[in-house]
Amino acid sequence: MFCNLFLAALEAARICANKYMVKTCGKDGFHIRVRLHPFHVIRINKMLSCAGADRLQTGMRGAFGKPQGTVARVHIGQVIMSVRTKAQNKEHVIEALRRAKFKFPGRQKIHISKKYGFTKFNACDFDDMMLEKRLIPDGCGVKYIPNRGPLDRWKALHAE
Repeated sequence: MFCNLFLAALEAARICANKYMVKTCGKDGFHIRVRLHPFHVIRINKMLSCAGADRLQTGMRGAFGKPQGTVARVHIGQVIMSVRTKAQNKEHVIEALRRAKFKFPGRQKIHISKKYGFTKFNACDFDDMMLEKRLIPDGCGVKYIPNRGPLDRWKALHAE
């Protein structure tokens, strides 16, 4: 089962959350990521409703409509927005996402992750993995370096 979220709703929620976060945390104190992309095109078969329209219309014959807009298809449990920030701004993030929830149809939950930022690694293990050089910074995320593989690559990484 899925729900359609229009591009306008996604944009309104992004603006709402961003405006509140800038006001409370400053423009460099957070990072919002919208995790949905509106790729699905919605079409409409317009019908005339004035007098004499019965000669112009063909009803459902050739009913492939004109594009009306784009939507993102959302499944139950799918993540819509993510925010990363410092731990002291946790209450501000919850309030920003609560305000953004009202822009969407249906019921949304705010989930506080145990992960570090937008990475897939737990926050409690993150610092240890960085010290062991099993994670290296890569853009706004990190790259995992496994303990297996060629020995010369491992030596080159740990020689620094």
